[in-house]
Amino acid sequence: MSARYKVLWTEVAERDLGEAIAYIAKENPGNARNLLDAIRQKAADLENFPERGRIVPELQEQGISVYRELVIAPWRLQYRIADREVFVLAFIDSRRNVEDILLQRFIRG
Repeated sequence: MSARYKVLWTEVAERDLGEAIAYIAKENPGNARNLLDAIRQKAADLENFPERGRIVPELQEQGISVYRELVIAPWRLQYRIADREVFVLAFIDSRRNVEDILLQRFIRG
């Protein structure tokens, strides 16, 4: 078996996730808890299979192929692999314009 990767969540990704779960919890706390558990498990699975996510299509169109994502409908968990670490960078609602969100974050940088 190959060596495991360490999965690290950035502050921005943690905030994204917290906001999404808080919004869902207003209507259905049980569903929010189940969703949080499922998302955390999918992210943890990247320890063994970091390349399982697809390359972010909007970035790939621009020639950028270092960012990957898992689709957890309707969300997208975006990350980057560096050495033996997986950095979770964003947790974005796919119904929003992902390009605009990423551009805002890069400008605020």
